[in-house]
Amino acid sequence: SLASTAVTCFTRGLDLRKETEDVLCPANCPLWQFYVFGDGVYASLSSVCGAAIHSGVITNAGGAVRIQTLPGRENYPAVNANGIQSQVLTRWASSFSVTRSKNTALEAVGRSVSTARPSTGKRPKKTLDKKAGNKDCKADIAFLIDGSYNIGQRRFNLQKNFVGKVAVMLGIGTEGPHVGVVQASEHPKIEFYLKNFTAAKEVLFAIKELGFRGGNSNTGKALKHTAQKFFSLENGARKGIPKIIVVFLDGWPSDDIEEAGIVAREFGVNVFIVSVAKPTTEELGMVQDIGFVDKAVCRNNGFFSYQMPTWFGTTKYVKPLVQKLCSHEQMLCSKTCYNSVNIGFLIDGSSSIGDSNFRLVLEFISNVAKAFEISDIGSKIAAVQFTYDQRTEFSFTDYTTKEKVLSAIRNIRYMSGGTATGDAISFTTRNVFGPMKDGPNKNFLIVLTDGQSYDDVRGPAAAAQKAGITIFSVGVAWAPLDDLKDMASEPRESHTFFTREFTGLEQMVPDIIRGICKDFLDSKQ
Repeated sequence: SLASTAVTCFTRGLDLRKETEDVLCPANCPLWQFYVFGDGVYASLSSVCGAAIHSGVITNAGGAVRIQTLPGRENYPAVNANGIQSQVLTRWASSFSVTRSKNTALEAVGRSVSTARPSTGKRPKKTLDKKAGNKDCKADIAFLIDGSYNIGQRRFNLQKNFVGKVAVMLGIGTEGPHVGVVQASEHPKIEFYLKNFTAAKEVLFAIKELGFRGGNSNTGKALKHTAQKFFSLENGARKGIPKIIVVFLDGWPSDDIEEAGIVAREFGVNVFIVSVAKPTTEELGMVQDIGFVDKAVCRNNGFFSYQMPTWFGTTKYVKPLVQKLCSHEQMLCSKTCYNSVNIGFLIDGSSSIGDSNFRLVLEFISNVAKAFEISDIGSKIAAVQFTYDQRTEFSFTDYTTKEKVLSAIRNIRYMSGGTATGDAISFTTRNVFGPMKDGPNKNFLIVLTDGQSYDDVRGPAAAAQKAGITIFSVGVAWAPLDDLKDMASEPRESHTFFTREFTGLEQMVPDIIRGICKDFLDSKQ
């Protein structure tokens, strides 16, 4: 009797229906594509043929094997055997073991099948592209799922199915979207990070594995935690790729979500809210803040909120959500003041400052620069020193890392001479900001001086502002307030700073950074 199941390279233990089943594995399965969990006893989400090769029952030439279903267990180990690296799994509901098939008829067929299919070197090309994923969808996404008592175990499982469908349709891959999952309940739990999986199959397994936590739906707490902790480079976030959090909410949050929304925007994260089963009229009295969706999303423009009436029959909602998540140009919150500004420092090198105070000026500049995300696609820093003459210490394109910028600032040598601030502003506008004028970043100039300028500052400052440069003036000691105000952008009060002593510069750092961020946000609204 030839009671056998022809299987593919990807058939898993849980795809088989019987307690004991004889299957015929094909030849030449690509070894790197096998997902195998355990050793000897394999979690049922393992590939059957992968497990058979891993355990040495067959080789990659294929053949007949017998699969025996076993109960689930804990701690499936990772073992490298026969060219396959199996993976660790903490717990799974069922297992299987693999032995040679006793079915001789099947064996004969097995031999003819595996020899009848010589490997043509053509097949693997397609699978490699699949590995890369959907290159047109550039996104690093955290799915913040609802694990509260509000949703309950049954709807929690429906939610997992929906998130799984979204993950598959996104086209996850090494060069496509990467995803991770955080569960919101009493305390947030990061279930897996962006770096953990780069294939949709793996992500699906991981989502199926998620256990329901229960507790209050502290969505605000979870959103804040995710915005702050999830997207670090060491956890797999990629430079220059939009960061997105998709918040799934059944009902309403039990805590305040507005502050979390502000934090997410500050961190350059685009927040979407998918609300399911909106509060009914009777329930509205229990909701802390009726406008919770508008306060948490990236922008209250309709794009970032998404509604589903229930968790049942959600398939039709998958594609429109995926289209939103892949609309790179709509991610308005990716640009922040920290990663999208050019800051030029214009440094007075006149002889009245002296060596030790000049060091304090450089320290001030370093402390401001340090706050920004400096990179080839992020913020940029430049510095010009002036007396009657000007010297470009470094331009915006010279250094693209924070370390190099800070080291260049430390190495600036004090010139010592007169003070022609107006000329220096014109020089900087033309030579330092000129080449950047069509770039994406917003331009800022911080002028530091300790005295009266020998030339007119008003004309050059007006021309700089007209060229799109926002000016902050920072005066020390004998710098006349009128000059400082004449140089500063509107509103002048908030763009003019003054301190009697050079040691007072340090206290100004947070205010300057805040000022830059405020101007940046105002320009975006």
